[in-house]
Amino acid sequence: MLSEALLAGASGQLRNKATTAGNLLQRTRCVYFYNRDMPCNKREPGSGCSALEGVNRMNAILGGSASCIAVHPSDMAVAMTVLDARVETLSAGGEARSIPLADFHLLPGENPRRRPSFAPGELITAVTLPPPPKGGQAYRKVRDRASYAFALVSVGRGRRSDRAGRRGPEALARDTGGDGAAIRRLAGGGR
Repeated sequence: MLSEALLAGASGQLRNKATTAGNLLQRTRCVYFYNRDMPCNKREPGSGCSALEGVNRMNAILGGSASCIAVHPSDMAVAMTVLDARVETLSAGGEARSIPLADFHLLPGENPRRRPSFAPGELITAVTLPPPPKGGQAYRKVRDRASYAFALVSVGRGRRSDRAGRRGPEALARDTGGDGAAIRRLAGGGR
């Protein structure tokens, strides 16, 4: 699934220069974020969200708010969320943290300018994945064109097993605007 997501993302030239941390730290954005003539709460708090009433077919289905419906553009993050990846960080003071990727990106809420959940001076040192789950995995991205296009919808699927080898519900992640709780609900994990 992860290799499928990586191949679906960006162009070969970008993939060859990109880093995992850089991919995860991309700004959550929509087409209105770059258009300074249109209101955007992510760019200018309190100005409004043009995407709510405008062209919004590439924005959040889940996890948006009345202030912002932009989504994170990473294909890799969708697959890594299904695979239970963790972001390992180190603070300037030497404190190490391990953050579940499903909790790394923050929902826009009333403050769409919020960035991923780490502090100034904190550095991503690794992204770790548990052993791959047994059974099938798949990633699917629907987009307007075959190359270098953000997803209209992206979905990852994998079968989970507990330590005793019993099968659990399928894991599923979609373009949720970074909504870790929504991803867990879709995956059958509640909350």
